Amino acid sequence: MLINCIAYQHGRKLAALDVEEISDYLQKPDCFVWVALKDATPEEMAQMKEEFNLHELAVEDANHGHQRPKVEEYDDEVFGVMHLIEEEGNQLVVGEVHAFVGRNYILSVRNGSKQNFLGVRARCEREPKMLAKGSGYVFYALMDAVVDRYFPLIEKLETDLEAMEERIFTKGAARSNIRRLYRLKRKVTVLKHAVTPLMEATGKLHSGRVPPVCANSREYFRDVYDHLTRLNATLDSVRETIATAIQVNLSMVTIDQTEVSKRLAAWAGIFAVATAFAGIWGMNFSHMPELDWQYGYPLALLLIGGSCGFLYWRFKKANWL
Repeated sequence: MLINCIAYQHGRKLAALDVEEISDYLQKPDCFVWVALKDATPEEMAQMKEEFNLHELAVEDANHGHQRPKVEEYDDEVFGVMHLIEEEGNQLVVGEVHAFVGRNYILSVRNGSKQNFLGVRARCEREPKMLAKGSGYVFYALMDAVVDRYFPLIEKLETDLEAMEERIFTKGAARSNIRRLYRLKRKVTVLKHAVTPLMEATGKLHSGRVPPVCANSREYFRDVYDHLTRLNATLDSVRETIATAIQVNLSMVTIDQTEVSKRLAAWAGIFAVATAFAGIWGMNFSHMPELDWQYGYPLALLLIGGSCGFLYWRFKKANWL
């Protein structure tokens, strides 16, 4: 679906276009065309390929989707893939935005996401001096908007993790804590798959040989790279903290199990003494000492009870009961 198709000249809006007019405006000097699509069909992509003369491999990637974040250069065209991540319920849903950037055009294709870039277009149009830099600056603005949307997600992860850390030593909560920690770990993995490859790709846009369409905005891409570096470091820290918390919770489960085993062993020892006495005096022999003793029965009960009581006191003192 076509969202916007607008031509700009010297940083100012020139005209809203029909798709068939794109190739005409591409011929005008100091003019570039910015087109935005949502969930584009193969037919729409074929039409854009014809209008912009897009590289077939880049179009193929956009049609197939499920791409790793990347920036690739095809002759005088740059093709970028970024992940759009949003939270639905207790899960992170991943969409994609594909950007085709040429000397006098930029085409953004958003797939599988409810997020939009209307704010990015409005921001660029408020800064005609920056928009006059052309399609490379618009590519930066799109990338910057995508990266900025990662920050609230990571901040929420850190908040959830802090809450989990406060629950670690709550008695009986270890198993439920582990389930919650693994859910957090899955979210970190989703964000890590979005941030780390994009950080590596963005490095191509500000250092070394920079693609010509991005050359006049390289300092802005360096700013995006710095943001991604910070996000990547935060994700590494969160992931390490989650791994530590999982180990602590597993240790707590082991400690709880050990406590139960100690209690069972203590009670088994107490009843073993009573069973031993009862077993000895329960043997059926004709000549056994104390068989005809008047006070034998109460003394036997007293001895059994005293022995059990002594063992109970010793186990209690040793914190086994």
